[in-house]
Amino acid sequence: MPMTAPADLPHLRLWARLLLILLGLVLLAVGAGSAWFGVQIAFEGGTWYYLIAGLGLAIAGIAQVAGLVRVSVPLQALLLIGTLVWSLWEIWGKGFLPAWGADLGARCGLIAALFFASAIIAAAGTPRPLRAPGQLRLTLGAAAVALLGVAITIAFYWERPRSPSELAELPVAPLPEGLNGPEEWSAFGGSTHGQRFTPARQITPQNVAGLTEAWRVQTGDLAPNDRVYYSAQNTPILGDGRLYTCTPSNQVMALDPGTGEVLWHFDPQVEPQHMESLFSAACRAVAVHQVPGATGPCSTRVHAAVVDGRMYALDAATGEVCTDYGTNGIVDLTLGMGIQETGLASSTSGPALVGEALIVGMQVSDNQRRDAPSGVVRAFDATTGDLLWAWDALRQGRAQEPLAEGEVYPRGTPNVWNIITGDPEAGLVYIGTGNSANDHWGGTRTPEEDRFTSAIVAIDLQTGETVWDFATVIHDLWDYDIGAQPIIGDITVDGQARRVAIMATKTGSIFVFDAATGEPVSPIEMRPVPQGALPGDWTAESQPQSVRYPNLSGLPGPEPEVIDARHAFGMTPIDAAMCRLEFERFRYEGMYTPPTDDPGGMLLFPGTIGGINWGGSGLDRDRGILITNHSRLPNKVLMIPRDEVADLPVGMGGARPDQEIAPHYFSPWGVDRPIWLSALDVPCIAPPWGFVAATDMDTGELLWSQPLGTGFDTGPLTLPTFLKVVLGTANIGGPLVTATGLTFIAASQDNWLRALETETGRLVWEGRLPAGGQASPMSYEWEGRQYIVITATGHERLMTTTGDYVIAFALP
Repeated sequence: MPMTAPADLPHLRLWARLLLILLGLVLLAVGAGSAWFGVQIAFEGGTWYYLIAGLGLAIAGIAQVAGLVRVSVPLQALLLIGTLVWSLWEIWGKGFLPAWGADLGARCGLIAALFFASAIIAAAGTPRPLRAPGQLRLTLGAAAVALLGVAITIAFYWERPRSPSELAELPVAPLPEGLNGPEEWSAFGGSTHGQRFTPARQITPQNVAGLTEAWRVQTGDLAPNDRVYYSAQNTPILGDGRLYTCTPSNQVMALDPGTGEVLWHFDPQVEPQHMESLFSAACRAVAVHQVPGATGPCSTRVHAAVVDGRMYALDAATGEVCTDYGTNGIVDLTLGMGIQETGLASSTSGPALVGEALIVGMQVSDNQRRDAPSGVVRAFDATTGDLLWAWDALRQGRAQEPLAEGEVYPRGTPNVWNIITGDPEAGLVYIGTGNSANDHWGGTRTPEEDRFTSAIVAIDLQTGETVWDFATVIHDLWDYDIGAQPIIGDITVDGQARRVAIMATKTGSIFVFDAATGEPVSPIEMRPVPQGALPGDWTAESQPQSVRYPNLSGLPGPEPEVIDARHAFGMTPIDAAMCRLEFERFRYEGMYTPPTDDPGGMLLFPGTIGGINWGGSGLDRDRGILITNHSRLPNKVLMIPRDEVADLPVGMGGARPDQEIAPHYFSPWGVDRPIWLSALDVPCIAPPWGFVAATDMDTGELLWSQPLGTGFDTGPLTLPTFLKVVLGTANIGGPLVTATGLTFIAASQDNWLRALETETGRLVWEGRLPAGGQASPMSYEWEGRQYIVITATGHERLMTTTGDYVIAFALP
């Protein structure tokens, strides 16, 4: 008599029995693991799903191993249906985020795969006389429908640019008046104003599909050992008819702008051990200076900082050292710094040329020691190398006062590691500051340090004294230092023309100030925040938040995103349950939850990479649109008592900033603060993990936002998936905006440079890169042809493909 359910093992063919036993063991293992973590989740007051589903999977596995397939397969079907309903309920409850299909697929995928595999094997392995009529066809049909659904979902999320024929039919928008032609890209941000905007107009939305690689150069500079983390992060500079770039070990190269031919190459011969003290070996920019009235050799100079503290002046034409600058062509940036180990403090962003002054800030490796080198910002005469002034949080009113013999600049003060902005016409320099040394403990900070922590500061170019300042975070205990470059520009706000300073932050706020006075142009509210600092420290009762513009700390919107346990994510029930359990044990009350020594730790969201990081923003100054990209990744932070911290800081015992526990030396605590990842090296928060967005600076409206990046080049266990499905990835790098209405951006964890329509966000072109594009592209016109150039060296800490490339794209 025909059976209406799958046959049990004794009635199946041998191959089917063996495969079903193997699948049963997998079911048992997955179920037992899920149930184990599910018990703990339920004990913490969380969902009972993982306990119930885990027990169900384990029972199904035991039944299958025992030969009771007619029990196991229906039970798996019931569990799959229950998981689907529960998953949709949770996803609906937290909001259908972009890429929610990936969340649903991860929740149901393994259970569905095990069920369909068991059902198909049971049906196919049942001898025909015992098989129910249509049993195999029905099972295969159900599996085919499920696979078709997966395929349709993947196809829906598959990233593809608009076709050339579609682009050619786009209406040609009239270009704004007043654009007289291309400008040289003379600084990291295009100009000292940091707008990342080019008025070059050859590449348009209508023809961008025709972009092809014009040339590429390999610098030959690769990481010398596994304790040096390479990531050039360089934006080339155009000046004096050459394109200048620098590498992670501070080698400087001059390239032909049209062919990429290396015209000269300067190697400062940096010792590898000097780069080991850096978080990342980077060289974001050089500065090009025309000496007033000079002709002949060294009349135009390239200024480049080196990790060991040397700052060179090189002849822009030959690469030879200009010996009349500083001492034999070198300014010593270590003077007055009291650096305990070479590389602990260094200028990874390079000097910024503002008028006739080179403004230099220093990166100081995070969380090493309270007595770290000073965060001083110094100005040097660009022609002679003489020190003009030194700005520091603890030397207010004394910027031009020289140090006494043997004196060092105040230790541990807020530093400026990012790109510095200048407005030479207004005589102002704009800096975004970091934290005092030891990011997560502020019990010994002074009021002056707190004033200038995570702040935008306007400095008088001539005197070095503070003109105005605004702290974007009060008593920062979260490493929400300012990574983005301040932008100076003319925009319209509520119909009124204003010259403003725009400061995008890791907290996702876009603050806008009058550039001259610091008066807020957009409203800033003080919002209550969680309390309860560690003994000996304190937290502010409220923190500033920009309320006119969208918040870009997580999911773009009017308010900072607050997550809950439903956002926990995993690729399997086990790692999902592990992440969920961690969330239940975290201290988390939203942004600004204070650090804790509770065993569960604190969830830091947004995390230490933001929000908006050093890639900054791009201002389409003609359309009044601000383009930003940001990451959506939390950290888990645990403060560890000093007597339990064995790791020494940089400057003691040969230590490097790759310690298991960041020592936070000369404070009561060390700190462990990894990105919140699962056992499979996948973020424990459901995607998207990164966004790009456009904001109307006049109205404050969020014009569009969308996930940035796919899992093509990285996935579970850091392995590539080769799926160009838009998930949104962590991203480090910035945008380039053009007068023709295009935005070029790489930055994400896949190796593509993309072009988007600035006003709509639609993908119109993409170019494959040989390595990670953790840099900001630039553009220029040369001999009638517009080029888009990006350095592609990857980012070892972001685990992207490494390389040593500078690549240019242009129309044929």
